[in-house]
Amino acid sequence: MPKSKKEQLIHVALALFMKQGIRATGIDTILAESGISKKTLYNHFKSKDELIIAALQARDEALLAHLKDRVVFFVAKQAGPKAFSRILGYFDALDEWFNSKDFSGCTFINASAEYPRPEDPIHVVCENHKKIMVLFIEDLIKDIKLTNATTTAKQISLIVEGAIVTAHTGGDLKSAQLAKKTVEQLLQFQHVVQQ
Repeated sequence: MPKSKKEQLIHVALALFMKQGIRATGIDTILAESGISKKTLYNHFKSKDELIIAALQARDEALLAHLKDRVVFFVAKQAGPKAFSRILGYFDALDEWFNSKDFSGCTFINASAEYPRPEDPIHVVCENHKKIMVLFIEDLIKDIKLTNATTTAKQISLIVEGAIVTAHTGGDLKSAQLAKKTVEQLLQFQHVVQQ
């Protein structure tokens, strides 16, 4: 739970943004939900955009920490090639997320759609998150002998993004497991080609 009023504002704003969208969430709604005054809000954030950026950055940090934790949990349950266990555990973590009651798509995909101009600071935060996720995936596959792990991480990221959108817009809550099988086949093929 948030410790300061600033953290409380970020926490409440993020929850509302994820539930009903950023542009649809007004400052008055955030203030009413948080019980914090407008003066206090503007002591911490000069604008709604600053609050949005802080909320997205908090989401980025929390999501990455959560995924790392869940991958460790699911790796312990994995059978099969040890080198593949971390990346396959990632898809089990995605599956868990897609099937949670709080799943409302990717906060960063949703936010970048609301702020589509590439130079917009909010869009930049979303783009940076996606770059961090590619690096995270690259780390998960580092034990697999591949010609180009960076390219493979980008390929896997495309599959992940498709699974997220499919789960959110199409309601296909099994998309993470299908994506997991697709990635396993991709890695087996690339790994075989290597040998």
